[in-house]
Amino acid sequence: MLITDNNKIETYYQALLDRKQSFVGIFFVGVKTTSIFCIATCRARKPKRKNVEFYTSFKTALANGYRPCKICKPTENTNQAPEIVEKAIQMVKEHPTDKITDFQLRQKGISPEVVRRWFKKNYGMTFQAYQRMYRINNAFQELKQGKNATHTAFDSSYESLSGFNYTFKKLIGESPKHSKNKNIILINRLTTPLGPMFVCATDNGICLLEFVDRRMLEKEFKDLQKLLNATIILGENLHIKQAKKEVKEYFEGTRKVFDLQLETPGTEFQNSVWNYLKDIEYAKTVTYQQQAEKIGNPKAVRAVASANGCNRIAIVIPCHRVLGKDGKMTGYSGGIERKKWLIEHERKNSKS
Repeated sequence: MLITDNNKIETYYQALLDRKQSFVGIFFVGVKTTSIFCIATCRARKPKRKNVEFYTSFKTALANGYRPCKICKPTENTNQAPEIVEKAIQMVKEHPTDKITDFQLRQKGISPEVVRRWFKKNYGMTFQAYQRMYRINNAFQELKQGKNATHTAFDSSYESLSGFNYTFKKLIGESPKHSKNKNIILINRLTTPLGPMFVCATDNGICLLEFVDRRMLEKEFKDLQKLLNATIILGENLHIKQAKKEVKEYFEGTRKVFDLQLETPGTEFQNSVWNYLKDIEYAKTVTYQQQAEKIGNPKAVRAVASANGCNRIAIVIPCHRVLGKDGKMTGYSGGIERKKWLIEHERKNSKS
């Protein structure tokens, strides 16, 4: 939304001049003379007051024709974890079986309060809950390999077997004893120039890659769990690590083809549509009509559009490369402004 309140505008402009960290994510400033938008802490030369306008979200700035600033990278740095939060996350990854206390965080110069606030805002959970998911996922993998439940419980820093069993069943949906046939979907988070994304993976491959503000995201999570008979918990595996690397390369303009393994539960028709999407070349576009003709059903334009809308793996399965009749920008769940940005990004980098 465009901010029109003069008092807010004056406050935000002063915050821009002072590079106030506390205003990062509160506003996005569009510079009319350059058509870029920035966050409060941008190091670029400050524009005159008459040449700026303020927005409440980066999506609105994108929709109004502004491009992300290459200096302050607003869509990435607004959602990027602060350095102390990154340190806390790294402690969890390096010690997945340990329970990290507030005292241990403070010993490393990390404020537990800052970490808690960031996790609540960006994950909707506490840092302790985040830790529990990592520990339980680690325990789940050990149990599948045949490790004794009692040993696993105490090696995961649980003081009692009953406490371990309770937490395990609450998160996994089955007791440790009956969990061998249970499937797990790991979920993690990454930042991109178009905003943060969730990435999900099973042992077989990536099953979801979506912007966190995607409409119907909760339904996608529920559908995935039902289709794969699985529970979603926080964690990371090799597929997720590879996805983070390849998505980063894509946005840098150095990757045009993805090598990720995918798991795409759906109907036979949906998978035929998604497989065709993967064959659309980088920086090329087709219409829904052309897509329907290519899969051998020229009258199924609406069904094709619906299947595209059910695609859970954005960018990698490039439904953004499909346009409406006469090349119109329509039908992208991540937002039309993102669809336009992705197409322009690919066209610009296809020449390099």
